Amino acid sequence: EVQLVESGGGLVEAGGSLRLSCAASGSTFDGYAIGWFRRAPEKEREAVSCISNNGNNTYYADSVKDRFTISRDNAKNTVYLQMNSLEPEDTAVYYCAAAYTGVFGDYVPIVGMDYWGKGTLVTVSV
Repeated sequence: EVQLVESGGGLVEAGGSLRLSCAASGSTFDGYAIGWFRRAPEKEREAVSCISNNGNNTYYADSVKDRFTISRDNAKNTVYLQMNSLEPEDTAVYYCAAAYTGVFGDYVPIVGMDYWGKGTLVTVSV
């Protein structure tokens, strides 16, 4: 089992930046792809970004490409989401999630995640 804890959310003005962190514990971190998802008020949850177990492959939603960057530090069991040029439309609760792929998985699932964190709120003001 994997426990995930998000941090780094907060209130920021449009055009600003935030870095979210997802700290994992409980199992072999390098056997899991990690994704970031978000749910805005009155909208369905959407996949934002995902990184493969070894960091070689990444996925970005079109809405965040060229603004967000996902990375991971397997030595620290942590995945980061650097968010730049934030827009009010980015306001949402951001969740990280883990999908077991095995140490040779090297792919980026955005469905069928196995474990979820409780989320961190990002609010972007105009």
